[in-house]
Amino acid sequence: MKLFLDCEFTQLNQDTKLISLALVSEAGDEFYVELTDTYKIEDCSDFVIQHVLPQLDQLRYGRSLVEAQAAMSAFLGSIEGQLEVCSDAPDWDWDFFCQLAYVDHKWPTYVANMPTNLIHLFRGFEADDLGDIALSELPHHALLDARLLAELYQRLTAAPKLVGD
Repeated sequence: MKLFLDCEFTQLNQDTKLISLALVSEAGDEFYVELTDTYKIEDCSDFVIQHVLPQLDQLRYGRSLVEAQAAMSAFLGSIEGQLEVCSDAPDWDWDFFCQLAYVDHKWPTYVANMPTNLIHLFRGFEADDLGDIALSELPHHALLDARLLAELYQRLTAAPKLVGD
């Protein structure tokens, strides 16, 4: 089972901190959390302050790191079979996923320990394969972005291939 991962974080540098994380499974199951204790507004770039933070709903989705780890563990455990985490930005998102998945010095054995890079996967498709898929700018909201990645993957892999392709 593929899980499509997206994260929002404070800025594009080595000191970045997790703001929110989303997973959407091929079957449509969703996990979304906004962290309440991993960053401060002062840690955020101007872009994040303007485009990411206004979309948060911490009353509904806010959790501490420990609460988020427990919730993600329960979510991952509720999905049958081996899980493959897919991201369009694994160099950034994978470390954040690991922060939540690696709990009490244990890795969930049913989760592959390396991400699948969707950019490499999508390179195998031609522009014509996109058909009528509208590619809008990502909304910079982890759950909405993860949903878009899942939809794009499903539509591309469902696209009929010509014989000889």
